[in-house]
Amino acid sequence: MSAPSPAGEARALPSLLRDVNHALENLAFPLALPASADARAATHAARAQLDDYILPRLASLDAPLVAVVGGSTGAGKSTLVNALVGRPVSATGAVRPTTRRPLLLHHPDDAAWFDDTRVLPSLGRVRLAGDEPERAADGAPSATAGSPHPATAPGADTLLLRPTATLPSGLALLDAPDVDSIADENRRLAGQLLAAADLWLFVTTANRYADAVPWKLLAEAGRRDVLVAIVLDRVPPGVEEEIRSDLLTLLTAENLGHAPIFVIPELPLGSGRMLPAAAVEPITRWLQALAADADGRRDIARRTVQGAMRALADRVDAIAEAAGQEQAAGDELRAAVDGAYRDALQNVLAATEDGRLLRGEVLARWQDFVGTGEFMRGLESRIGRARDRVSAFFTGRPAPAATVADAIGSGLQTVVVEQAARADEATRRRWRADTAGRVLLGDLAPWRAEEVSAEVAREIRAWQEDLLQLVQAEGADKRFTARMLSFGVNAIAVALMVVVFASTGGLTGGEVGIAGASAIAGQKLLEAVFGDDAVRRLTATARDNLSTRAEGLFRREREPFDLRLEPVSRQTPAETLRVLARQLRTALPAGQRTATGDDA
Repeated sequence: MSAPSPAGEARALPSLLRDVNHALENLAFPLALPASADARAATHAARAQLDDYILPRLASLDAPLVAVVGGSTGAGKSTLVNALVGRPVSATGAVRPTTRRPLLLHHPDDAAWFDDTRVLPSLGRVRLAGDEPERAADGAPSATAGSPHPATAPGADTLLLRPTATLPSGLALLDAPDVDSIADENRRLAGQLLAAADLWLFVTTANRYADAVPWKLLAEAGRRDVLVAIVLDRVPPGVEEEIRSDLLTLLTAENLGHAPIFVIPELPLGSGRMLPAAAVEPITRWLQALAADADGRRDIARRTVQGAMRALADRVDAIAEAAGQEQAAGDELRAAVDGAYRDALQNVLAATEDGRLLRGEVLARWQDFVGTGEFMRGLESRIGRARDRVSAFFTGRPAPAATVADAIGSGLQTVVVEQAARADEATRRRWRADTAGRVLLGDLAPWRAEEVSAEVAREIRAWQEDLLQLVQAEGADKRFTARMLSFGVNAIAVALMVVVFASTGGLTGGEVGIAGASAIAGQKLLEAVFGDDAVRRLTATARDNLSTRAEGLFRREREPFDLRLEPVSRQTPAETLRVLARQLRTALPAGQRTATGDDA
């Protein structure tokens, strides 16, 4: 079998990335584990980079490069942007943060690339006129006539678009908020924009170039193999070489030793708070050279997207580790629920099989109903004669069958409610001992004794009605009609209940003999009507029906716990994420294996 062609692999790549996106979409990390909060943030960032950069860039490698101008508070980003454009287009000033909304500057011929949501689809669009200044305040800039984007009051999640003829075609500048802004939303947006960039123009100053926050982002750029240029702003006279040397050492440690370093000396600003054009001329020439080389731009885009995919694979692996921890924690909490309610069901079924339900009031009511002594001796004689005696007994006794059914129902209800309470308490006790479980229990309502007892009573009555229908269905044959009428359907159903619970385990002393004799009475009655095989079948069916109803009741009882674990159950399995990470790493083994617009 021949190996797949590079073009075939390229066409398959967007499908793989959509699979990754879907897998990440199905992650919520609902448990309060140490790694969960970071995993949620990493998942959000990974999905944002897929939507904002990787997928759109793979679909259009020929689109203009997006160079994000980023850096620390007060580093001079907006001042640099204005100098590169040649006029004030981005707000500057002493109030921090100055840049509240991202501003994307592009050549007028490139407008079509940015009007739609090809890049940064989560951000709204407001198109500015070419000569309209950005406002540092929260007022809304007006929209260009005929623009598809109406004038609004844009928030931080709005991308301002401005055509600028002084920028070269093929390159856009994106003025981003401060990476260390005091506003959380600004920091988040700055990270999102940097992740969606083809190259970074990172601005710092002589006295802040070693700050921790920028270097965390620069380290990420090194891991992603992003093209980075460093602008060292406001450098005092006489310290340029010293700072440049130290900065280069720091960059080399982060795999960024190849990054060009542009130095802007400490200079007074001219009118309009503008830097002299000569101060930024080396940066301007570098950007123009990038824009002029179509093949070079495509190579930069390809290299950056490949680096983004490698970084995405690492991030997915880290997310998979956190997902695995949540799976394990969820499995432990679910096992506690399973064990508690499994024990509850087994205890209820054991109580229906070991004779415990024939003690006390049930036993007394049954004795009142069928009697002992002569009646029992009569049942031990020939079946036909026994049937006559039983018929006479049932038609002559004042105690109705309902009293026995009520006593059985009451005893069974007590057992089921007790086991439901124990299961609930056992589950809560186990969850309270676990950090994640304790958080999940936070808003869970307390156990509802009266509601549960009423529901159990309804289920038991329904089961007893099942038995009546079972007896009626079995006696529908004309051969049984006379016998059914002579004994009564209710009496036969009660006898069947007694036989269902007729083992002697759990009884003591005289109860054993009485219960055993009572069970024989019920057995003989049923055999007199239906025969041996039918009695065995009826008894098995009645027990199965009771077990099914008990299972359903405990399943409903555990639902509040199961619902709290459902988000964990719905999450993408950790192993699926690991497989996708491996596929990402092997999807682009060589530089040429990247989708073009046609392939995507």
